[in-house]
Amino acid sequence: MKTVENALILFLMCSFSLTAQNKMSIDSLLSHFKEQPIDTLKVHTAQNIINYYMYRNPTKAKMFALKELELSNQLDYDLGVSMANYQLGIIYNNLDKIDSAKFYYNSSLKIAKRIDDGKQISKAYRGLAILEFAQGNLKNADSINNKDLEHVIKLKDSVGIALSYDFKGNINQNMGFYEIGLKYALKSLDLFEKIGDSIRIADCYNHLATLEYNLKNYEKALEYNKKSLSIYEDYEDTYYQAQALNDIGIMLKLLKRETEALEYFKKSIKKSQEAKVKSLEVAALTNIGSTYIQLEQPIQGVEFLKNSIEIGETINSLRRVAIAKNKLAEAYILLKRPQEANAILHEVIEYARKFEYLSILKFALKLSSKANEEVGETSLALNQHKQFKRINDSLIDSEKIKKIEELRIIFDTEKKEAEIALQQEEIKTLNEKAKVDKLRKGLYAGGMASALALSGLLVFGLRQRIKKNRIEKEKISKELEHKQKELTSQTLHLVQKSQFIAEIKENLENLKNSPEKFKIEFKRIVMLLKKQNAADKDWEVFKSYFSEVHQDFEEKLKSLSNKITDKELRLASYVKMGLNNSEIANILNVLPASIHTSKYRLKQKLNIDKDLDFDSFIKSL
Repeated sequence: MKTVENALILFLMCSFSLTAQNKMSIDSLLSHFKEQPIDTLKVHTAQNIINYYMYRNPTKAKMFALKELELSNQLDYDLGVSMANYQLGIIYNNLDKIDSAKFYYNSSLKIAKRIDDGKQISKAYRGLAILEFAQGNLKNADSINNKDLEHVIKLKDSVGIALSYDFKGNINQNMGFYEIGLKYALKSLDLFEKIGDSIRIADCYNHLATLEYNLKNYEKALEYNKKSLSIYEDYEDTYYQAQALNDIGIMLKLLKRETEALEYFKKSIKKSQEAKVKSLEVAALTNIGSTYIQLEQPIQGVEFLKNSIEIGETINSLRRVAIAKNKLAEAYILLKRPQEANAILHEVIEYARKFEYLSILKFALKLSSKANEEVGETSLALNQHKQFKRINDSLIDSEKIKKIEELRIIFDTEKKEAEIALQQEEIKTLNEKAKVDKLRKGLYAGGMASALALSGLLVFGLRQRIKKNRIEKEKISKELEHKQKELTSQTLHLVQKSQFIAEIKENLENLKNSPEKFKIEFKRIVMLLKKQNAADKDWEVFKSYFSEVHQDFEEKLKSLSNKITDKELRLASYVKMGLNNSEIANILNVLPASIHTSKYRLKQKLNIDKDLDFDSFIKSL
């Protein structure tokens, strides 16, 4: 139902400021803006105007965002500058201009951090997470979203927490972890219902629809889509209406209600054109073509698919273009035009292989096999069918692996939640004990011995629960302590190994300088080699212990730069463990000067302030 890009659009709408969908009088806002003197109040009026126009008239939204930026700079009003940059980031992202959007989001974040504005920091984090998500960097997106979640929890920002849960659900959904995705989507919906934010509830309905689609519950997905559409229509949200109409069409098509589906796709195109969002128009055109193919009317679908490809190429939406080309090739095969189909499929196969889009590649190979069979290229057709089967089987295996991974994540999440619940239960138990102590004093005063005996039993039970909780906590603490000891031991082993290499070199130098010592030195080298026979596995063993003790170290590094190499990760890990340049150089069998150079390059890659010590920074992560 939803590609990564479509799911991104849904989340993107859910991430903007709370006033974005306010049904306020635009005439009143424009009048106020015109009459107000140049001050910070005028800046905030501009902000509300931008929010009103964001999905109704993007051109006007951009115009007022630039006015807001100009006013804020004129007033030296940092918060206004940060807000304007953030809004421009949204606008450029909606226009599929990712580099510009990234620039404005980063500008917003930098200023927000400088003035320590919590809500603006959160918005900028969200925008940057969306950009990673749009490019398919789901782990990076999750990492940034986790920072945002931690940030909004500290702020006690209920809306921010709900948005972060919503995005976490969306990320897991796109990773194929549907149960986890559903869990976070429902947590988000619950929070928004408590807050009473209708437009956010609509966004959550849309995400739930996507999850139900992936779980093949099409009727339930359709129900959620229609609920969300009703809210978007009430708020006159053209952009979101286009998305919801398209999604409803997809559900109706899957339910074999093609005539209804076509009507919704056509309405989606109209709304997409009103909102000036070509990516949604491309999706709806492709879906119309696909519906006509399902109705066995390929000739009617061809023009819609050609139109989709043409518009998709103008906005460089290559993935959507590849999907439309696959459908166009399918139409040509049904029309007995296999050679034209093959010409298109050749381009799709080349593109899908380059970017490793296996689902697109699988479908293209299947169609090309059929086309080649029709033109008599049976050998090529058989070969392509085998390739199709291989990819299809690998995707099935990958789904099984995803399911196992999902179960592991669920287990880890539940374990963490259980630990938190255990702590809360202990606090509750102590509170109950305090109440019982108070009650016992009262009972003593009244001479109620039997009641006192009962309260004594209750205290005994409470003490047992406290003891059990303490044992559980001590067990977890001991496990962590054991892992820390193993890691320290492994680090020591690596240092000793480096000393061993140095000793080997020294013995070899002795042989070179004094050949007469050959027998003595040779025996010594052989003995040393026997002691260090398993050296190649040292790094992997160290890495396994290190990742258990410092679970999020690699993730933190890669959130600073997604271009970190394995060698750089290894270097940073040794620094984290407190090894100096000479020790690291010996372990890696390089000169200490080389380690110094590697640290300098990694420091630049991570954008660490030049005045900040590299080793101290790494140890603080």
